[in-house]
Order: sequence, then structure tokens, then C-alpha cells
Amino acid sequence: MRSAGNPHAAPSLDATSRLWALAATGLCLLVLLLQLPAGLAWGTAALAVAMAGLSWRRPVPGPLRLLLAVAIIGGVLTVMGMRFGRDTGCALLAAMLALKPAETVNLRDARSLLGFALFAPFSAFLLDQGPLTLLLATLGVSTALLALSRLADAEVPAGDAPRLPTRQHLWTVGRLLLLGLPLMLATFWLFPRFPTPLWGVPERALAQPGLSDRMSPGGWLDLMADDNPALRVQFFGATPTPDEMYWRGLVLWDFDGRDWTRARGMPPLPDGAAPALPPRWDYEMMMEPTEQRWLVALDLPLAAPADARLDRDRTLTARQRMNGVTRWRVQSTPPADFDVALPPLLRERALMLPEGLNPRTRALAAQWRREAGTDDLAIVRRAMTWIRRDFAYTLETPLPGRHAVDEFLFDQQRGYCEHFSSSFTTLMRAAGVPARVVVGYAGGYRNRFGDYWIVRKMDAHAWSEVWLPQRGWVRVDPTAAVAPERIFDTLEDRLGAAGGGTLQRNPLFDAGDWLRRGWNDFVLGFDARRQQDLLRRVGLSRLDTTGLGTVFALAALLALGGMAWLLARGERERDPLLRAWHALGVRYTRLGLARQPHEPALAWAQRVAASHPAAGATLVPLSQRFAEARYAAAVSDIPALVRDLRRHRP
Repeated sequence: MRSAGNPHAAPSLDATSRLWALAATGLCLLVLLLQLPAGLAWGTAALAVAMAGLSWRRPVPGPLRLLLAVAIIGGVLTVMGMRFGRDTGCALLAAMLALKPAETVNLRDARSLLGFALFAPFSAFLLDQGPLTLLLATLGVSTALLALSRLADAEVPAGDAPRLPTRQHLWTVGRLLLLGLPLMLATFWLFPRFPTPLWGVPERALAQPGLSDRMSPGGWLDLMADDNPALRVQFFGATPTPDEMYWRGLVLWDFDGRDWTRARGMPPLPDGAAPALPPRWDYEMMMEPTEQRWLVALDLPLAAPADARLDRDRTLTARQRMNGVTRWRVQSTPPADFDVALPPLLRERALMLPEGLNPRTRALAAQWRREAGTDDLAIVRRAMTWIRRDFAYTLETPLPGRHAVDEFLFDQQRGYCEHFSSSFTTLMRAAGVPARVVVGYAGGYRNRFGDYWIVRKMDAHAWSEVWLPQRGWVRVDPTAAVAPERIFDTLEDRLGAAGGGTLQRNPLFDAGDWLRRGWNDFVLGFDARRQQDLLRRVGLSRLDTTGLGTVFALAALLALGGMAWLLARGERERDPLLRAWHALGVRYTRLGLARQPHEPALAWAQRVAASHPAAGATLVPLSQRFAEARYAAAVSDIPALVRDLRRHRP
């Protein structure tokens, strides 16, 4: 099928081939869209459907395609805040792929479309490496290969050869995938694992939801509505109760009247400064990617795990950004008083407040200080008594004005952990009690399938620490002081009301998370250490990078050699009658009696009988029966003929 007037033009695209190409492109695009912001993903999907429909009979005009491309690029950059990163690049790729069907006219265009579409599943792995992404990517790539196989079949003129059935194309694609499986496994198990990437990977333009080094009014509502796991914890031995599960993250020192931020340049914890306490909890955390460096640990971590450091304020910081699933072995103890000695510079920082803000809070703090004298603990207890009596927990809080702490303490007296920890810490500082805000997670629940604990992003929490003479830093959680009868609503309540029950207690959720944890453990967690453990089990211990590279090269060569040998064998004949006939011909070829390509079956048998009468006595009737079965359909018992052909020997 050639276009009129141009015999060298690419064959046109029939409806079936176009449908296969568009379907494969859609599946490849889907896996990438699932990793993009919802609004951008829906807009890109709508664009793809529109372009496929508008270009079904004729291509979209070039000027309109150019205008759409410019508009799409501008729209993507606007949604991403004009920031470039992995997700911005992937969003642009998805948008251009959605526009690509607008210029698909012939078979060559369809091949170009499918080749472009294959980039989408691989780009999705830059954003997520979960099992669902792998499943959808495998489906998309397999469908694209199937569509390419059908396009190759459609390129042959209709009269030259019959069209292959779909099952034949499926067999071809499946065979290709199976041929590549040994090389894939060799690469996964044996390719040297490096502690850092071989090349720089750009960060995301849109930050991953998670703990931040800044606590702003209302900034946690989106995080607290996210019930995705933040970390999974396996305890070895004693397990803390849920009310003991304070997962310490960042310590926020600086306050500008609105936002709390982390102190920059906090020195590491000096040697010997950690509390001389025995570990009570030994556990391993598997943390989801955050693209940040700070860790969380059960309060109070005793030492930094490998590849991390413990700062002076007991903040754990990883040496590398956590762009993938990471595993940390930590030991902690209940947070008894610690850091009994407070250096003057840190004390000054723990008392700093912005000038000219929250006058009512300052006045109340000054009154309490006069009445308490030098008893800091009395001030802390007085504040907690006030909170228990007059304050309530709710998510319905207006954005604060200039004097945010005054508004909360004296007017609203309702809020959640951001408001309680910020206002309490400010009140303590105004009263001369060194104080700071700690952000992390609180609580967790046990997965019944895997006997491990899940801490979700919605478990994000903020509390305070005050420094008391002869005691050091002491944890104070003003939010927990609110009586249960004074809690008006929580995000957990809202999710339960909307979904007919809390998601985390759903057995399907537990089973799915258990499977995801297994995936993280056995696939994403397959690092250099576990690779060495695997090699040690097969007797290849103490391999350096060069030795491991040599082993991988040998395995890859074996896999490629096996692929080449299987491909050299050619396609296996599917007709059992022809397969038996060809096998019989191979046996005679070994004796120098091969059938010539132009020689009919019966003529060949008669030629063999002339030189080998004993063999020909059986071969001639067999050849006659084969010719009648093959060309005249005159033999009814084909299985018997196949059986006789297999049994015949020269």
C-alpha cells in the first residue's frame, strides 16, 4: 500500500495498526502519568485522547501542533513553579508524547510514536521503583513490542504473504522477553553496586511530602492528610508501647514570629557526650524516599548508624540524600534527662524571640516568672495545667495574624500540634526557660501480616523540649495534655467518616503494605552489602569491584551466547507433520542423501531408494502418504503418519 503519486512513500497506516499503536502508547504513558501531580496527569491524559481522536483520519495541521507544543511547555513549567527537576522533565516528556499522535500518518510515523513511547516507562522509574510501576511498565513495553511486531507484518504487501494471527505476535514478543531474562537477572545480581550513583540525578522540582526543616502555620495539613507510610520498623527484642513511640526528627531553634526553622551549622555530638544509658530498643527502620538527608529515630537515639551523624541537638543526618528506600539499624533508650550542661551559645539561642511581637504572651510570662522565682519547673507545670483546663484540639483553625502566639493562647485556644508546640515554646522562652521545638512522628501501628510497625506521614507531630537545671532537656508534649473529651476532630476522624472506616485497619491495606515491604527488602534494598552476602553463599567471597565486574562480564557473555544460540536455531516449526518430515530429512542429510530445495518429496524418496533399496522400501510409501496429507488432504490419520515419520530410520 503506497500513497498515490509517490511510490517511495512509507506505507499508510490501516485502522487496526493505528489502534494497536495508540493503545500501546497509552499504556506506556499511563505508568508515567501516575507519578505526576494529579491535575497535570489528568490534563495530559485529556490531551492524548483529543490528539488521538483528531488525527484519526488526517494529521493535525503543523501550525496548530506548534502552538499546542508551546502552550503545553508553558503549562507544565507553570504547574511546576518554573523549577526544573526530574519530575519536570518527566512531565514534559509525557506532554510531548500525548501530542505525538497528532502527526502520526503512516507506518514510519507509528514506529516513531512507539519508539518515543518506550521512553515513558523507563522515565517513570526515575520517580518511583515500586512493584506497581514495574508491572505497568512491563505491560506497556510488552504491548509496544507487540504493536511493533504487527507494524512489521502490516508493511508486507497484502498479496505477498498472509497476515499472522495475534497469537503468533504474542509468541514472538514473549520469546524476546524470555531471551532477555537471563541477562536481566545477571545484571541485577552481579552488576557492581556502588554506594553513590555513577552520574548526578537531578532533584525533583516538587518536594516529596514529608518532614521539613520549617514549620509554618497550616503547613502540615497536607502532610497530616497523607496516610502513605513514612517508615517501617522491625524491632529486635523489646517493643515500645504506642505512647512511647516518639520518632525524633528535626530540632527547630529559630523563630521569626511565624515560622520555626532549623539551626544551620549545628555541630556534631562530641565524643563521650551521649548519655551513658543501656539501649532498650534495638530496631531497623526502612525509610521511604524523602529526597532529604535528615532521619528520624525513636527518642532518644544513642548513636548514629553507619553513613549518618548525630548532631549536638540529637538530630540524625544522613551523609547522602535519601532518593530511594534506605535501611537504618539504630538503638534507642527512653528519653531520660539529657544534656545537663547547656553551653552559653545554645542557651542564648534557646531563649531568642523576635522583638515587638506577642506582647500579651510576654506579659503573662513575666508575671509567672515573678511568681515562680527561680523555679523553672513550676512555670512548665503551670502552663501545662492551663492547657489541660482551657484548650482543645481541632483542625479548624484560621491563619494567624501578626501576633500569632497571642491569638492562639488568649483568643482561639484551639488548634493542633503546630499551634501547641509553637505557642508553648514561645511562652517558655518569654519566661526565661530555654525551649525548642522538635518535629517528627508520634505513634505507629503493627501490621498483622509482617509483624512490623508502620509509621505514616499523617503521624507527623511536633512537641517541645525545655531545659531545666540539673536535669537537662526534658520532653514536653502540650498537645498530648489536651483531654480526650476536648478533641473536636482529627484528620483520622475525617478519613474514617469519608471512607467508612480507617484505612490503616483494613486487612487489604496491611497485606498490600506487607507485599510492598517485601519488594523494598528484596529488590530495592539489594545493595552492595547484600550483593556480597549473596556471592559469599556461592563461594565468591571478598570480591572487589574489579573481580565483581569480571564475574558480571562472564555471566553477561554466557547470557548473550545463549541468546545468540537460541536465535540461530530459528523459529521452531509449529506444524507437527512438517516438523517430523524435516527431522527425517536431517537424518538422511547425515548420510549424504539430502533432499534438494527444488526436489519433490516423492522424487527424493525414489532417488534414495535407487541407492538404498532397503531404506527406500519404507521411505517411498511414507513420502507418498506425506504428499497426500500435505497437498491433497487425503490422509485422515495425521497423528499416525507423524508417529511413523518419527520412527523411520535410514
